[in-house]
Amino acid sequence: MQWTKLNEQTVYANRWFSVNLADVALPDGRHLDHFLIRLRPVAVATVVNDANEVLLLWRHRFITDSWGWELAAGVVEDGEDIAVAAARELEEETGWRPGPLRHLMSVEPSNGLTDARHHIFWADEGAYIGHPVDDFESDRREWVPLKLVPDMVARGEVPAANMAAALLLLHHLRLGQDALP
Repeated sequence: MQWTKLNEQTVYANRWFSVNLADVALPDGRHLDHFLIRLRPVAVATVVNDANEVLLLWRHRFITDSWGWELAAGVVEDGEDIAVAAARELEEETGWRPGPLRHLMSVEPSNGLTDARHHIFWADEGAYIGHPVDDFESDRREWVPLKLVPDMVARGEVPAANMAAALLLLHHLRLGQDALP
């Protein structure tokens, strides 16, 4: 069953996002007004070291009033390469400069409401260059053993779905069957 967008107009816009209203035709001929949010791409990155520890940020999200583990992330600037943006965000938020980044996955965290795409990268090496410029982004930055990730996700310590998916995939890629009980 495919919905068809007939028209879309911007209701509000700023440099970060726009809120639009679409006229949508349903397969049975009915129409509905559907609000949607258009967002810039988001670049996400982390490092997994030789000890199979992943670099995470412990932060508070005021919107949901929740604490959780996350990867460094931010919007891609106009004309910026997505991998370059991911490396920039990691360095700004953690103080670590990643080695060569590998694309891990791209996800649409809420595709019923927004066109956001999160592009997640990882490196297996990094260099500490100093205290993070954007230290206000997190309460702390830690190397967390990948073997702990499934339990952390199950306990709700990684509340963002995109972060949970990325960490579980990294867990699988780095530890695979050896990590199963």
